Amino acid sequence: MNTKDSRRKNPRLKKEEPEYQQQIVDIARVTRVMAGGKRMSFRACVVIGDKKGKVGMGLAKAKDVPMAVQKGVRQAEKNLIKVNTVNGTIPHEVYVKLGAAKVLLKPAPLGTGIISGGAARLVLELAGIENIVSKILGTNNKVNNVRATLRALEMLKKKKKKNENIEDKEKEIK
Repeated sequence: MNTKDSRRKNPRLKKEEPEYQQQIVDIARVTRVMAGGKRMSFRACVVIGDKKGKVGMGLAKAKDVPMAVQKGVRQAEKNLIKVNTVNGTIPHEVYVKLGAAKVLLKPAPLGTGIISGGAARLVLELAGIENIVSKILGTNNKVNNVRATLRALEMLKKKKKKNENIEDKEKEIK
């Protein structure tokens, strides 16, 4: 009996499409000094996103790289944020300083693409933002730059429609 037949009979054996795309930002070998010597493990920083406005970051350690990445993905799923977008870009300019990491995100006109470098580019691509200009200032630490970019995306406000603004002003007048 081959696998195709068993999948037809048992729906739980279907191969599931991954809900989120993942990108590994950084893998580092870390060592902990113990009484008997040094213990090595790997730290993985993983960013996941659905390219429809949800993105998250996970940071995890394990004895080998695949386990660290897997744990990082599970961590990232717990830390997902929703990104507000308007016509494929962000609603307004935002600047964030998180520790030594400084990130500047600016909305861009249609057709610009993602003008960004390093770790911020991965986050913006997985968030589904199509047109944006960003600049990383300060540190070169990838993990902190990802955190700062996510904090900047969290700070974005929803852009109100013109009709809603007019209604709000009318209420203030009354």
